[in-house]
Amino acid sequence: QVELVESGGGLVQAGGSLRLSCTPSRPSFHIYTVAWFRQAPGKEEEFVTGIGWSDDSTRYADSVKGRFTISRDNAKNTMYLQMNSLKPEDTAVYYCAVDPNLETPSHHTYEYTYWGLGTQVTVSS
Repeated sequence: QVELVESGGGLVQAGGSLRLSCTPSRPSFHIYTVAWFRQAPGKEEEFVTGIGWSDDSTRYADSVKGRFTISRDNAKNTMYLQMNSLKPEDTAVYYCAVDPNLETPSHHTYEYTYWGLGTQVTVSS
């Protein structure tokens, strides 16, 4: 069992930046493929970005390409989501998810075994 704790959410004006963090309850984060998903009110959960454990390959949703960057610091056992040029439509609860069996990030929620409880990101116009 792996527990994930997200942090870094908050309220920011459009055009601003936030950095989310995700830390697992056990070490060796680098052997998991990790991803960020988000869910806006009244909408389904959607894939934001992910990074594979085998080659650090990354994948981004078209809506965040060029604005968001996923990274991980293996020494700190932490994953990050740097969000720049935020827009009101980025408002959502952001969740980190990991899976030990995926080699590359998937945009399907069902492929991830462990999930955090989420952190709220609100972007005002």
